Order: sequence, then structure tokens, then C-alpha cells
Amino acid sequence: MRIHHFQPRLPRKNELAMTPMIDVVFLLLIFFIMTFQIVAPEGDFNVGKMAQAAAGTTPVDPQLPTLTVRLGADLRGRLTSIRLNGRELAGFGELRNHVRGLLRDAGIDPKRDETPAVEFDCDYGLDYEHVVDAVTAVSGYVDRGQVVELLAKIRFARPRVPEP
Repeated sequence: MRIHHFQPRLPRKNELAMTPMIDVVFLLLIFFIMTFQIVAPEGDFNVGKMAQAAAGTTPVDPQLPTLTVRLGADLRGRLTSIRLNGRELAGFGELRNHVRGLLRDAGIDPKRDETPAVEFDCDYGLDYEHVVDAVTAVSGYVDRGQVVELLAKIRFARPRVPEP
């Protein structure tokens, strides 16, 4: 005689299929990335404007002129010229000093007053180190361990393709 041992059957687990859910998440991610619209004013890096708006100070003075820094380059990306509002400058130190002089002559104190915007017009293919040096020259400097801010609103023009 044979004795059968019956083991109680455990209830079946319902497993959740993760692969289709991950596929749907990736499809939604791709959909939102492909339909995202980039707005045009993303070239204006003025963070100070947001802080002033929150503090309830006066709006930006529309009378301040925009300074234009033109950086020329050769076909290898080397810097060939620096111009501020059409005036040829010898280097980034002179660019900084000229911006300081313009602010001083206009009676603008960057700590208290709204500073003008600066737009960089760079040749296509210019090495990025030169652009960083120019932005550093006009945005501020360190004097006796203290950071002195100059211009906060920085924009970039479309790069120019060099002529053959």
C-alpha cells in the first residue's frame, strides 16, 4: 500500500511585467524631449535681474547702451583682435580697464546701479579659452582679496563663419 503525501499548494503570485512599463516610460520621455521648445531669450545670463524683481526694486533703465565686444580669430582659432564698441584693444587687461573707465565715466557703480549689457560677437571657430578670458575680463576682477563685479548681463551674437 502506497501512502501519498500531499503538500498544500501555495497560491500563485501575480508578477508585474516591468518590461512593458519601462518601454512606456521611455516612449513618454522621448515624446517630451522631442516636443520641447527652446525659447529665444536663453542667451541672457543676467541673474541679478531676478533678485531685483523679487526685492521689488526699480526696473532696468532702458537708456543704458549695450557694449559690444568683437573677438576676431584666424582659421586655426587663435585670437587676432579684440574690439570694444569698435575700438581696437591690445589685450584682456586693457579690455577690463576700458570697461571700468566707461562705467566710471558714466557714473555707474556696479554695486548700486544697473550696469549695461555686453554682447560678445565672436568669429566662428575661435578657441573657447579666449571667450572665457573675455567674459572674465568684463564681468569682474579681484582687488585685495575682494571680488569687484563689473558687468552682469552677458549675451552672445551668432558666430560669424570666416571668409575663405
